[in-house]
Amino acid sequence: MTQELVSLTIIMAVAAVSPIVAQLIPGRFIPQTVLLLVTGAALGPYGLGVIEVNDAVKLLSELGMAFLFLLAGYEIDPKRLAGHQGKVGLLTWGITLGLAWLVVTFLPFFTKQGINGVATVIALTTTALGTLMPILKERNLEGTPIGDAIISYGTWGELGPILAMAILLSTRTGWQTMLVLGAFLAICLLCAMLPTKALKTGHRLYRFLTENANTSSQTLMRLTTFLLIFLVTISALFELDAVLGAFAAGFILRYIIPDGSKSLEMKLEGVGYGFLIPVFFVVSGAAINVRAVAGRPALLVAFIVMLMLIRAVPVYVALSLDKRENPLSSHHRVTVALYCTTALPIIVAVTSLAVKVGTMQSDTASTLVAAGAITVFLMPLLGSITYQVADVHPVTAVREIAHTPSDWRTIVREHAQVRALLHHQDRLKRMAETLKSLEKQEGLNGLDSRRAELVERARLEIDRQLKELGLDPQLTTQLPHNYRYPKN
Repeated sequence: MTQELVSLTIIMAVAAVSPIVAQLIPGRFIPQTVLLLVTGAALGPYGLGVIEVNDAVKLLSELGMAFLFLLAGYEIDPKRLAGHQGKVGLLTWGITLGLAWLVVTFLPFFTKQGINGVATVIALTTTALGTLMPILKERNLEGTPIGDAIISYGTWGELGPILAMAILLSTRTGWQTMLVLGAFLAICLLCAMLPTKALKTGHRLYRFLTENANTSSQTLMRLTTFLLIFLVTISALFELDAVLGAFAAGFILRYIIPDGSKSLEMKLEGVGYGFLIPVFFVVSGAAINVRAVAGRPALLVAFIVMLMLIRAVPVYVALSLDKRENPLSSHHRVTVALYCTTALPIIVAVTSLAVKVGTMQSDTASTLVAAGAITVFLMPLLGSITYQVADVHPVTAVREIAHTPSDWRTIVREHAQVRALLHHQDRLKRMAETLKSLEKQEGLNGLDSRRAELVERARLEIDRQLKELGLDPQLTTQLPHNYRYPKN
């Protein structure tokens, strides 16, 4: 027990220090997740060996992964899946799966590396939506057209591989697999329908649960945790991956509470991101054999390149062909595609399963997990760069400078100023929508009224500055990233 506590103490020390270090890094371009993974690899069994991944730590890590996918499933709006962008996202993921199968099967490189199996195909089609959500929130992308596109395409990048793992990596025959999945689906439907009916009928038990949600009983939090562990246990009993049960629990929770619950969300994020999820990432880092990764640099680089070609390119093409529904600039389409190429948790799950059944060597699995860890750092960084570059419109700026080279300072300053203005305009728009929603639901108190006044004053100031630059505020409100610069 002493060794378990020592390992857990070190892991939590890493978890506590990581956000402080991430904040101190200029530009905050390294997500906390990357620091957790790197530190785990340095302190784990293949590094300094001060973290021992024993059964107790493994259990907490599994619960951390479960909470990560619970929160990922909870972020999914069922209406989004059934909507136009959701259907396009599904089709895009299907094309991604086909491309991955063709590349892994027929490209000699993967055959020589001994990873021309189904596990590698699935790993090349994933998007780490659960990992991306906190990054999107930190960078104020949630609720923007770019953030909505990332979630729509990323949803199928997470849900698709989970279903593919359950079907394609099963050791059962085809009809047995479908029978087990059907039974699991029936249990999930039962878990979703019972609370929904109790909510509609106003059952006494439902009233009791809601009235005691924020007392020492913490009824809703306990029921949510029970639902999560219950479905993860059912997944284990059915010999399915725990990821499927955790993701289903989050999806069911969103179905029961379609409008969300701020109180419950704060508690889930507190338990998840405050304790269990950091344990999962540190332990995932500890599973990386750094020497094995260093010995196979070609595989590491090739896998990242293949991820970009197989996952990012189809997303970019889909966004380009679907301009009517997604009026994004080319830079922003690149941003969405890069974010959707972020991959890690599914890679950890699928490689662990492949190693367990003997279809993949542990050294190869370490290299693929390391590649996934690099994408958590690299893709959001590249996406952040393209996002900022998009609002500056560098091509337009170069053309203007070529037309009047003597005004290059003014042109660069105006382009940078417009980028900042539009960034603040997007944030003000979201804040105004939030205040409007609060006003409808509860009425504004004195503090909210002052906030609303500040939002309006700031909006008027931004409109004034946009007009000075020769821009139409009404046009930039409707299409914030599709404006015209004044001719020099």
